[in-house]
Amino acid sequence: MKGVVYQGPYQVKVDEELPMPCVLDARDAVIRVTRTAICGSDLHPYRGEIPDFAPGTVLGHEFAGVVVEAGADVPFAVGDRVFASDLVACGRCPNCARGWHYHCAQASLFGYSTVVGPSIAGGQAEYVRVPFADVVLARSPDDLTDEQVLFVGDVLTTGYAAAAGAEISPGDVVGVVGAGPLGVLAAMCASGLGAGAVIIADPDPARRATAVSLGLRAVAPDELGATLNTISDGRGARAVIEAVGNDAALTCALHSAGPRATVVAVGAHSAAAMPFPSGLAFTRELTVRFTVGDPIRHREHVLRLIQDGLIDPARIISHRLPLSDAQQGYALFDSRAAFKVVLTVDRPGMTVRAGR
Repeated sequence: MKGVVYQGPYQVKVDEELPMPCVLDARDAVIRVTRTAICGSDLHPYRGEIPDFAPGTVLGHEFAGVVVEAGADVPFAVGDRVFASDLVACGRCPNCARGWHYHCAQASLFGYSTVVGPSIAGGQAEYVRVPFADVVLARSPDDLTDEQVLFVGDVLTTGYAAAAGAEISPGDVVGVVGAGPLGVLAAMCASGLGAGAVIIADPDPARRATAVSLGLRAVAPDELGATLNTISDGRGARAVIEAVGNDAALTCALHSAGPRATVVAVGAHSAAAMPFPSGLAFTRELTVRFTVGDPIRHREHVLRLIQDGLIDPARIISHRLPLSDAQQGYALFDSRAAFKVVLTVDRPGMTVRAGR
């Protein structure tokens, strides 16, 4: 089968001779992928920012498709449309029972080498094996397209987790730092949860323009605090979501928050010694929260937002390319010539295999 394989920094290739996955456990399923996306998290290994990321890894953790094989304990039939969580978790341990799937002892991420847990081949491929499929997979509603459910497996539910963690009340003024796909979707979720006004900040004029084209109000980072203060009649933002993952973005979020606000950091942070403005956080009585996101826990809420017409995540797609053009897709996304790349894996006339 065909799949996108990591070879080293700035090197991915489409390998057409990968072995076909198969069911290895009663809770496994095999999916024929129809849509898969390149996520901002995929750029970290692509840019060589994860030194121990193993060459040969099949990439991708945002994917939707059709069941072609299912183990005995999987509640899906051959031919069912499904989408996957990026996060693999057992669903049965004490942490999973609390909705803390990222902290499952068996947690991992599709297509992400051994960064989180055991290496599991990713979804930028024609087929993918899904462990714990009874937990990791969800049924695609008949009234939604594969492109709409695709992002419920990661970036959209991650944005939702940030908005939910901000504890937004109806009418609240909310700021978002970072106008990439995650920030834009977090802003949409904040609006969907009742925010009265949402302002998104980014230093890149092109990204601000994209945010505006999607119906959001966008400013430069150094304008965010004053803008939030003005539109709230001096009360300040009740919540600020940081969706970048670096010190500068988190500092901007902290300085832009109003008194007793909640600051939610959902960008992937790795700094060991951020110069945290503790005096400001203390005097404003800020709550600072970090979240990784949990599609398994939040996907039903997010699907309802889409079905109710409050969010259409497919609007953020800027490029649709065939899987065979994945190298071009990575280059476009890395250079910001693309905002969000979806790889299509349609195979007209193909029949599914019988389940075991």
